[in-house]
Amino acid sequence: MRFITLNLNGIRSAATKGVFDWLPPQQADVVGVQELKAQADVVESQFAGYDTLSGHFHYAQKKGYSGVGLYTKETPSDVIVGFGSPEFDLEGRWVEKRFDKPGRKLSLISCYFPSGSSGEERQAAKFRFLAEMYPYLMALRAEREFILVADVNIAHKEIDLKNWKGNQKNSGFLPEERAWMTKLLEQDVGLVDVFRVLNDKPEQYTWWSNRGQAWAKNVGWRLDYHLATPGMAHLATREAIYLDQRFSDHAPLTIDYDFKI
Repeated sequence: MRFITLNLNGIRSAATKGVFDWLPPQQADVVGVQELKAQADVVESQFAGYDTLSGHFHYAQKKGYSGVGLYTKETPSDVIVGFGSPEFDLEGRWVEKRFDKPGRKLSLISCYFPSGSSGEERQAAKFRFLAEMYPYLMALRAEREFILVADVNIAHKEIDLKNWKGNQKNSGFLPEERAWMTKLLEQDVGLVDVFRVLNDKPEQYTWWSNRGQAWAKNVGWRLDYHLATPGMAHLATREAIYLDQRFSDHAPLTIDYDFKI
């Protein structure tokens, strides 16, 4: 199974930059996207599916904001939109497809974590989101296998961003955020950062600021993740960050898993 994740920074914008021309040759079985920045009328009429994949989406109440989607070849046994949060389900941050069979419970999920970079109010919201998300993921882990792809908006370790020394007081690399990631990835009881199991090299970034020459100088952050239960992470065989074209300020992250839906 090939699973691609990409923050589109606007599905219409990414489409004009060729993302839906690029995707079919990648032969993905699943594609998770974040930051649709569009509502159902646009997405359902123009981007409901592509090639042999069909999408399900979670839209933000606020127009031009957030939103996630998940495209799959296989038809799910169930689709879950939102994770039961009165606050954050209004922001369009979770879409889950379940592929349950006798003896197996499996979820594939696309999620968009809040950014706190715009100021104290949104950073406080981000902390509230993290406080809700941790127990939800742990409860889900206890009952089923899953792979969650997401723009987490957190660089976990110093290796995960270029200028870590200068960003220790900035959203995305705050000690509290990094500690949350460490807790989430605790061995034996938590989830697995699948990319880092396959690739422990530095300068593996998935996001670059539009300011200055961040892209040209590779001053990036690794904000996009495959977070999986240990059983699914064990099946990962190959990773790739696609850098030859730019569809948004994020790069597509692909991981192959040795199983079929």
